[in-house]
Amino acid sequence: MRFVSGCLAGLLAASSALADSCWDHNGSVMRLTDAGAARTFLYEQPRQSLWGTGIQPGVWLFSGTKSGDWYSGTARVFSSACPGNPLEYWVEGPVLQNPLRVQVTGRREVHQNCQPTGRWTEDVLVFTYMYNC
Repeated sequence: MRFVSGCLAGLLAASSALADSCWDHNGSVMRLTDAGAARTFLYEQPRQSLWGTGIQPGVWLFSGTKSGDWYSGTARVFSSACPGNPLEYWVEGPVLQNPLRVQVTGRREVHQNCQPTGRWTEDVLVFTYMYNC
């Protein structure tokens, strides 16, 4: 049996956390899948407060690519006012360490009752690694 130093073990954990791993996002368990550079965060176990928004296991929240330690792509925001009709917007951001997490940021227009308001907000989505699923 080979000894793996703490530093190397951390690097191995970070690299193995890329495919088919579970991450926390605001109390929901998310599954990260990959295909080459493509990355998708899917709801694995949505928190109970999201049930009226059309979110169920398998629905994606982020879909994009990973280049080095940078994620970029499309995120979605869900609303109970228009279930099943999420608003999509561009996000990007880094892979961070200690704890291992992905943090993407983007601007989106605020909607009320499924209608644009002309106001904009900045969203920050943080996915924190939990375990390999």
